[in-house]
Amino acid sequence: MTIEVGINGYGTIGKRVADAVRAQPDMEVVGVAKTRPNFEAEQAVANDFPLYAAVPERVGQFDEAGIELAGEVEELVQDSEIVVDTTPSGIGAENKAMYQEYDTPALYQGGEDADLVDVSFNARSNFAEAEGAGHTRVVSCNTTGLSRLIAALEDEYGVEKVRATLVRRGGDPAQSSRGPINDTLPDPVTIPSHHGPDVNTIFPDLDIDTLGMKVPATLTHTHSVNVELTDETDTETVRELLEGESRLFVIPDHMGIDGSGKLKEFALDSGRPRGDVWENAIWGESITVEGGDELYLFQAIHQESDVVPENVDAIRAVLGTADRRESIERTNEALGMGLGR
Repeated sequence: MTIEVGINGYGTIGKRVADAVRAQPDMEVVGVAKTRPNFEAEQAVANDFPLYAAVPERVGQFDEAGIELAGEVEELVQDSEIVVDTTPSGIGAENKAMYQEYDTPALYQGGEDADLVDVSFNARSNFAEAEGAGHTRVVSCNTTGLSRLIAALEDEYGVEKVRATLVRRGGDPAQSSRGPINDTLPDPVTIPSHHGPDVNTIFPDLDIDTLGMKVPATLTHTHSVNVELTDETDTETVRELLEGESRLFVIPDHMGIDGSGKLKEFALDSGRPRGDVWENAIWGESITVEGGDELYLFQAIHQESDVVPENVDAIRAVLGTADRRESIERTNEALGMGLGR
């Protein structure tokens, strides 16, 4: 069985999801939709993705630019078994009625409100809850990173409380509209930041406090995490646990990766497309357990890519074509996940 996937949006996340879906042995990309004829639209056609106009009134603009269209976005939705909506925040909500009209299940990204969907999704944490859902939200890059970590710790030790400070990039490398900037901002200045409540859409009973800051950088978000564990353990045991998680990359001490710049360089040197880091990157030296139950660590979250494998797994979860273990293993193998392994 081949799952026919439509992708509405071909920007930072959409183009990565399209490549990831194409790499899966049980999926194919029906097409991708763009709002305007820019370089990404040209690249979609060059990559042999059928291109659809997301805004029917702009079909003429594609013709003028010499970019061939396969049709309009409603045709893409109609022909797809499931649609991954990777449009900017708020646009997915506007698109929901179209997906409902054609009875096509849809995945949305973390910028949409949790109230829009039947379930918020993280593959490691609540895979089975998405089966049969008409509308599923793949949580944001930061929530994905926190959820992966929390799920592993919760399963092994239990979690009493999480405190996390998120130092967030000011914009993605291509988001020139967000810079240049020279500032460090509490974002927001109130507590909690939106990330803690968002994690609660995955772990409803979790006691979590989060603070956010925005800095003039583009490479990754960086989390300072403190977790109070239910059962006592020690530093080396926790490190071994995290090293065994397929979507956590515990950076070995000897690598000399002291920040996000070198992490991206390592990903590029490792042959990762676009230098993507799909895994949480946890500095091994930072993993520390104090008093048997207080865990501290630093982790980097590549905001452009860590949700990509989650979108792939959400497709299988919604359609019920694989269980959590099967899907994660299939996705990981197809993408070549496992930095440093």
